[in-house]
Amino acid sequence: MISLIPMLQEHASQVLEIYGYGIASGMATFETAVPDWNGFDKKYLPHSRLVAVIDHEVAGWAALAPVSTRSCYSGVAEVSVYVHQQHQRKGIGRTLLVELINASERNGIWSLLSVIHEENRASIHLHEQCGFRYIGYRERIAQLHGVWRSTVMLEKRSKLVGL
Repeated sequence: MISLIPMLQEHASQVLEIYGYGIASGMATFETAVPDWNGFDKKYLPHSRLVAVIDHEVAGWAALAPVSTRSCYSGVAEVSVYVHQQHQRKGIGRTLLVELINASERNGIWSLLSVIHEENRASIHLHEQCGFRYIGYRERIAQLHGVWRSTVMLEKRSKLVGL
């Protein structure tokens, strides 16, 4: 059974391990090194941070990062959802994303942005199933290990916040 709980510093080693798997996959981020907890903590908003726990182990995590420091964009956040490689295809990503959407609205977020490597069809499909819509394609936007990569941008607008 999956339990969703707030992400705390005590989850740091497991969260960073899962992030490391995502980095190593080459499908989840342009990052190439796992940050320390302090760096990770500074990247994400203090609210809307979740871990999925199965048998006392973190199986996945989700968090929101601000898209800008400008106050006019305070209700816009970028989504991160990562699932441990041993727990993929069990509905954990969907469970995390649905609750992240709910948590975002409780915290005044009116627009969620997800930027996904175009090859990551599973993540694109998951976001579409959770109500995200396609808003853009960035061709050859950045290099990862010397290879140009393109991303798909998806957005979910709140029906409760920012109306």
